[in-house]
Amino acid sequence: MSESVKQKAAEAESLVKETTAIVLPEPVAEIQTLEQADAAKSDAIRARMDQIDMGDSNSIISFGSAAQAELQGISQAMLADVRNKDVGPAGDSLRDMVTAIRGFSVSELDVRRKPSFWERLIGKAAPFAQFTARYETVMGQIDKITDNLLSHEHSLLKDIKALDMLYGKTLEFYDELGLYISAGQEKLSQLDSSTIPAQQAELAAAAEGQQVMRAQELRDLRAARDDLERRLHDLKLTRQVTMQSLPSIRLVQENDKSLVTKINSTLVNTVPLWETQLAQAVTIQRSAEAAAAVRDANDLTNELLTANAANLRASNKIIREEMERGVFDIEAVKQANADLIGTIQDSLAIADQGKTQRAAAARELTKMEGELRDTLASARARQDAVGDTAATSVPG
Repeated sequence: MSESVKQKAAEAESLVKETTAIVLPEPVAEIQTLEQADAAKSDAIRARMDQIDMGDSNSIISFGSAAQAELQGISQAMLADVRNKDVGPAGDSLRDMVTAIRGFSVSELDVRRKPSFWERLIGKAAPFAQFTARYETVMGQIDKITDNLLSHEHSLLKDIKALDMLYGKTLEFYDELGLYISAGQEKLSQLDSSTIPAQQAELAAAAEGQQVMRAQELRDLRAARDDLERRLHDLKLTRQVTMQSLPSIRLVQENDKSLVTKINSTLVNTVPLWETQLAQAVTIQRSAEAAAAVRDANDLTNELLTANAANLRASNKIIREEMERGVFDIEAVKQANADLIGTIQDSLAIADQGKTQRAAAARELTKMEGELRDTLASARARQDAVGDTAATSVPG
């Protein structure tokens, strides 16, 4: 890892510790009423009650919507930042680094290994210089990937800070919704307890000519009251959904913090360890190669001494054996004599066998000749008998 990357990793480590040490506040689930709230919250609730104009339906429909404006702006800014990012997942960089390390094979240094088919085909060897070049390539890849990881780390740190801001604004929006809900509930209580009954009393006391107008005003007031109740229900649902989003934001943030911590640990601890191990592998192999050369020289000397002694013994044995042999081996003479006797005996046996076969053939021919004569005589006698029978059967 280059010095610049080491310096960036060290600077990022302090930022990681600072960012991951931030503790986010917990939301308050209970909604305080006007009577339960302190002076500051009571003033805030009354200020929001003043925003409700029962004669203006738009004020009821938009009641509480102003609290969402700032939160929506922060969310849109985060989405725009995500769309503008041109970096891939940090996991890809980590996998690329593991692939680069795994591709660095120490076995390539072994000069005694059996060459692959491709190396034999192109006549390529595996010299130490090529392995060293491979080492330099892997180190360059590690530097490039670590620099990419630093970019991911800075992006994640930025995301964590943005999530801190989003969490804070969401919590403010959650609390603000509580104030609006308290104001709406207090307004509904005033309408049900005083405003609507007073309107009903005015309707009952109104002159006959004004009762229609007073009745319409009462209906409008009750309709506005129902709209406010529905709006208040929507705000309660929104507050509940907002409360559910807070743990989600925190979970995403915790995952980012864990990933940042892992990336920083990889940069500060793992990558230097890998580099040390790779350098040791090259150094160890260089020493092993020198020791192997010395061992091969010693082995060759011993092999020559042993081979010469063995060759001398074998040659001496062959020469002495040939000197003590006769012109003809007795076993060869015995075998030749046996083969000659066997040949004569085979000839006599074949002659006797031929004589026997000829005698048998003569007897067989005589037998076949007699059978043929008997068959012809029998056929002639049968023809004569048939002719006599035909002559006696003709009328006179």
